[in-house]
Amino acid sequence: MLDVHLDSWLRTFGPRGREEVTAGSVSQLLDVLEGKYPKLRFKIRDETGHLRRYVRVFVDGEDVSATTGVATPLTGTEKVDILHSIAGG
Repeated sequence: MLDVHLDSWLRTFGPRGREEVTAGSVSQLLDVLEGKYPKLRFKIRDETGHLRRYVRVFVDGEDVSATTGVATPLTGTEKVDILHSIAGG
């Protein structure tokens, strides 16, 4: 089981606290979360299934957003943090 944590903005659309999920990759994890919390759809991934440019996914503390992204395997992983950044001008 993975311990999944969303930042405070994403929690308005998904789980209010930590969620325990079983998934083999970041993509599968997001499928599970979006299936359980439909309002999360398109908040983390864009229409093509890729992470939005302002979203960061940390797998056991390592930012995988710009490297393996949604294809990152989660075998042996204990914790996933999903954060978004705020942009503006």
